[in-house]
Amino acid sequence: MTSNKLDRRKKYTRMVLRNSLLQLLKVKQISTITVKEICELADINRSTFYAHYSDQFELLAQIEEELIEDMSMYLSSYNLEVEDEVLQKTEKLIEYFATKEEECRILLNNNGDSSFQKKVMVVAQNFIMKNWQEIHYLDKEISEYVSSFIVSGSIQIMKTWLMNGMDKSPKEIAEIIINLVNKGILGLK
Repeated sequence: MTSNKLDRRKKYTRMVLRNSLLQLLKVKQISTITVKEICELADINRSTFYAHYSDQFELLAQIEEELIEDMSMYLSSYNLEVEDEVLQKTEKLIEYFATKEEECRILLNNNGDSSFQKKVMVVAQNFIMKNWQEIHYLDKEISEYVSSFIVSGSIQIMKTWLMNGMDKSPKEIAEIIINLVNKGILGLK
């Protein structure tokens, strides 16, 4: 029973520290946020913070890593060889981002550091390179350029969508991305 109580307290502490950092990232850059500010907002003393994290950057890295792990697991369950499934899978991935709207919007804004976007790009690019090389028989070098282009554009579309308050459905965003990838700008007409 005592162990269960400690686990709940540990989870709660990490959750409020996480939420406090995310709140601060809405208005400040990570480099200007202090542990003291996070603790004051979380109503937790600094020694408790340091029992969990060494600094605000480690806390941010933990938040990013959790999202990246979720995304990696989500992507690894997909096989892009069946073209009909590509739209559905892209839509499901966008729905996942919608469930993590606030975190993604905050981490992709100008106040977060760019490491989250870079991590997302690496995971998505590796996934696309692997699948597109097999499907379209592209050599590795060309596949790297193509996947970089696709991922960068897709992330910018996602950022715009999040910053616009998710004004379109996940399916509409998935269709925009898939049409751009498969048909270019002319595919949007």
